This record gives sequence, C-alpha cells and structure tokens, in this order.
Amino acid sequence: MKRSKTVALAAPALALAMAATAPAPAARAADKEITIILVDHGQAADPFHNVIKRGAQDAAKQMGIHLEVRQPQNFDMTQMANLITAAANQRPDGIVTTVPDADALSGPIHAALAQGIPMIATNGAPATAHKVGIAINVGQDEETAGETAGKAMAAAGGRKAICVNHEVGNLALDQRCAGFAKGFGGASKVLPTELDPGTAKSKIEAALRSDPSIDTVIGLNATVVGETAVDAVRELGRTGKVHIASFDLSPGMLKDVQDGTALFVVDQQPYLQGYLPVVFLAQKARYGLMPAGDVATGPSLIRKDQAGQVIALSSQSIR
Repeated sequence: MKRSKTVALAAPALALAMAATAPAPAARAADKEITIILVDHGQAADPFHNVIKRGAQDAAKQMGIHLEVRQPQNFDMTQMANLITAAANQRPDGIVTTVPDADALSGPIHAALAQGIPMIATNGAPATAHKVGIAINVGQDEETAGETAGKAMAAAGGRKAICVNHEVGNLALDQRCAGFAKGFGGASKVLPTELDPGTAKSKIEAALRSDPSIDTVIGLNATVVGETAVDAVRELGRTGKVHIASFDLSPGMLKDVQDGTALFVVDQQPYLQGYLPVVFLAQKARYGLMPAGDVATGPSLIRKDQAGQVIALSSQSIR
C-alpha cells in the first residue's frame, strides 16, 4: 500500500476539531512515521468489511500516516490470532482489531497490550472489547441493535421469525439474534448458513416451504442474506406476506427498502468503525490524545423515506 505524506485539506470535522485543540506542531514527533495496523476478521470479498477498510484508508490519508490492513482468508480464529500476534511483533504505533471471539483472541490481545501497544476494538460490542482488556470500542452494542430490530418487526405485525446467521461462531452475530428474539417477542429461531448468497437463498427457501407460518426474516448481512431473502420470498410468491429486514447496508438492499419489498436496514456506520480508530490512534501517537470511553456508531434504522439518500454512498463503500 502506498504511503501518504500529505494531510487532506478537507478533513472531517472530528479530525479538524482534534487537531485544533492539539499541542503546537513543535510538540509533535513529526519526523517519525506513524504506523497503524488494522486486523479485521472479515474477508476481503465481504462488501461490509470493505466499508470498514475504506474508512480506515481515508483516515490514514487525511492524518498522513501509514496504514496496513490484515484479514484472514476465512472466518478462522487461529488465523485471526496469528495476525494479531504478527501485528504486535512489528511494534506499530497502534492496532485496531475486531474481536469476533473473545476467548480465542484474548491471549494475543493481552500480549500486545503488555508490550505497551495502544489498541482500539471496532465492529463489535463494548463488553466484548472490555473482556479482552481493550478500553475503547468503536461500534454498536449488538444485542441492543438486535432488540431494536426485533421490536420494529413485531410492530410491523411479525409473529414467527427466522434470524439468518451467515457466520456461525461470530459472537457479535449471536448477540444480534439473541437481542432480536428478545425484542421480537414472538417465536424466533436461528437459521445457520454460510458466507455465500446461493447457500443462504436455498436455506431460506427451504425454511419458508417447510413452515408457511414464518412471516418474518431478519438477515445479519445485507448482501449475503438480506438481498437473497427478498429474492427467495419473491420466487415463492410471498412478497408482502413475509416481512424482511437486514442488518447493515448494500445498494441492493437499500433499493429493496426504497421499493417497499423490505422494511428497513440496521445501520451501524462501518465507515466510522474504520475511520475513527485510525484518527484516534494517530492522535495518540502524535499528542497523547485519546477518547475517555467507547464511541457508539449505531444502531439506527434506515427506512423507505431515507433509503434513496444513501444508495449512492453505499455503492462507494462509504455507507
């Protein structure tokens, strides 16, 4: 990845505000290039995690620092742990990491913290980050987000639901389904699938055929599950009879919301989950500045009247 030495003139308001209150340039370690490593469990082919990466890359350019992004080839916690260990061995100025499995990643994270490397967790619940010793989390509380979605789908008339999990073993996704069941109040079960739209579609169709009383489908990923759920329901001739919603955004799912074939998407603003930790760690390296606590980036529900406004940004890996 090419290293950027130029700070963008039109930096976001947050970066400008922090720079404005920072010590004078003479106080900086200006001659030392700052290196930050992002370790993200999401695979490079996952559009959602590309938004996180885009946010981190934009922040790196604006802050004039060197960013390295590491991702496992598959959802594999052994690979993820090894990537964190390798990142710590480079002794960077900061590490941003996702924590999809606290038990599996606690060891390498504690080892990195013991070396004095500043770390920020992203794209997960604050409690998960704190469990592994990371004091600052940028993301959303996943159980709360699930509960919010569950209440909204119950209010739409849903009585029996499936929560489609495309990445079994990811704690954040388990928390979403648990929160959804709590908020939904009616019958709800988890339908496990894979990070493959074709497999997800087949399993959703099979579930709806085997139990016609299912009237609600909540997906945990817009591209893999949300869009495919809309297609599956349409092909079964049940559009308008089965309520569909999804976590996170994609141009296709936003179009479904705009058209009324889906109720809403749950936005956690993944761009900020990549952007903010890089800004914070860069300012930590330069001036010793860090937030005093967690930063919540979601949840918020994007419905029909808002979907059109964010479709273009979603196609640019910003929303």
